[in-house]
Amino acid sequence: MKPMILLVEDDPNLSFMIKEYLELMDYETTLCNDGVAGLKEFYRGKYNLVILDVMMPKKDGFSVAEDIRKVDDVTPIIFLTAKTLKDDRVKGFRSGCDDYITKPFSTEELSLRIKAILKRCMVAQNGGMDSSQKVFELGKYTFDFGNLILISEISKQILTRKEAALLKVLCVYKNKLLPREIALKTVWGGDDYFFGRSMDVFITKLRKLLKDDPNINIINVHGSGFKLELKETLAEKVQ
Repeated sequence: MKPMILLVEDDPNLSFMIKEYLELMDYETTLCNDGVAGLKEFYRGKYNLVILDVMMPKKDGFSVAEDIRKVDDVTPIIFLTAKTLKDDRVKGFRSGCDDYITKPFSTEELSLRIKAILKRCMVAQNGGMDSSQKVFELGKYTFDFGNLILISEISKQILTRKEAALLKVLCVYKNKLLPREIALKTVWGGDDYFFGRSMDVFITKLRKLLKDDPNINIINVHGSGFKLELKETLAEKVQ
C-alpha cells in the first residue's frame, strides 16, 4: 500500500512540481492550495505524512500544524518555508513539526527527508525494532529472512516467501500482539476473507516449523491477531 501524503502549498508552480515528483516516487499525494482546505482534508482523510507551506492564505502553516496536533500527535509534519530565521524554526517545532525544509530545496533533499521520517515512524509503530532487520534470534533458531532460512543445531529449513514474510512480521512484534489486519496487509496486501483463511494455514505451518523449541509459541488472540511468545528468560537473552 502506497504511503499517503497531504501536501498543502499555495504556489501553483511549486505545488505542481512537488506533487508530480512525489507521485513519481510512488507516494499517493493529495494537494490543497490553502490552509483551511488543507486542514479540512486532513480531518477527512488518513495520511502518513503532512507537508505544509508556512506562508499561505486563509490559514498559515503554523496554525494548521497546531490544529492538527490538537487531535493527532503522531502523524509527522514537514514545513516548507522561505523563512530562515532561528525564531521561525523554533516556532515551527513548537507548533508540532517533525522537520523543517527551507526554500529553495532540491527534490533529492525532500525525498531523503520524507524517507527518513517515514522510516522512524515505522520503527516506532513496530515497538522500536527496525523492520529492515534481516536476521532474528528465536530461542534455538536463527531466522535469516534475507535467505529464507530457519536454522537450528539439528535442522536447516528453507521457507517459502510467504512463510518468511509472515514469520518476519511476527518477529518484529515478538512478545506483542500482532493485529490481524496488519499481518494481512503486510504479507498479502489486503484483508479479505480468503486472505485470512490463507494466513491461518500459514500460521499452522510456522507452528510446525518451530515445534522443536517448547519455549516458542504462536498463540491466537481471539478476534484480534497473533502473538509470537518466547518465555521471559529466552526473550531477555535475545533482546
